[in-house]
Amino acid sequence: MEQSLPPGLYIVATPIGNLGDMTSRAADTLCRVDYILAEDKRVTAKLLAHIGAKAPMMTYHDHSDERLRERILSDLATKAVALVSDAGTPLISDPGYKLVRAARQAGLSINTLPGPSAAIAALTLAGLPTDRFLFLGFLPAKAKARADAIAEIASFRASLVLYESGPRLGDTLSALAGGLGDRDAAVIREITKLHEECGSGTLSELASRYADAPPRGEIVIIVGPPPRPAPATSDDLDAALDEALGRLSPSRAAAEVAERIRLPRKHVYARAMERAG
Repeated sequence: MEQSLPPGLYIVATPIGNLGDMTSRAADTLCRVDYILAEDKRVTAKLLAHIGAKAPMMTYHDHSDERLRERILSDLATKAVALVSDAGTPLISDPGYKLVRAARQAGLSINTLPGPSAAIAALTLAGLPTDRFLFLGFLPAKAKARADAIAEIASFRASLVLYESGPRLGDTLSALAGGLGDRDAAVIREITKLHEECGSGTLSELASRYADAPPRGEIVIIVGPPPRPAPATSDDLDAALDEALGRLSPSRAAAEVAERIRLPRKHVYARAMERAG
């Protein structure tokens, strides 16, 4: 008989496509917990059948009410409970953070079993900078809200990671091109599955490609960081200083301009004193 697990919450990452990506530890945990919290029991049932797990399931998602969460918290004191999403790592654009927060506040045991994540897998396929990235999940569906969300991150110097559905892909790529400029990007779909695809190009090229041919499957968009601005010229510096000196002292004008056009403050201050004199 398998040894029971210590009570607590077990956050279990599951495959995003290829069931062979299930870790042995994750499979062992799902076989030994008292029950499993699943986003969609029909989806998780296929995975459980694959690994031979027979633990009962309970539906848990964004619309689950407070009473269900309280019941789960009560169980965690004496039972081992696994949390899974339909695919990938729970809590990444999936429900769960409220349960984890409440469990931590209650002093209950929380264990994470890391594994597949579509966002991370897509970054490895895109061929775009990965040293710094921002995960955005799904953008708003309405055009105005989507444009506002894009404007908020337009100047962020990092690659952007987004999830999207096939029918909305073309519109989203067009909105990204309009709000961010025509940056390098990639559209990755069906990661680890038979028809895995990575399309790369500029945002406008990708928007045209998918405008009339929305793809199927799970989709991740990776957008490269904005291009670095050209170094400021001496004319740029003088123009910025002249404007700032009309409002500020030479010291404060130099500080403002040095930060804005990314030049050494000592150099900018010396030039400010020349212009002020």
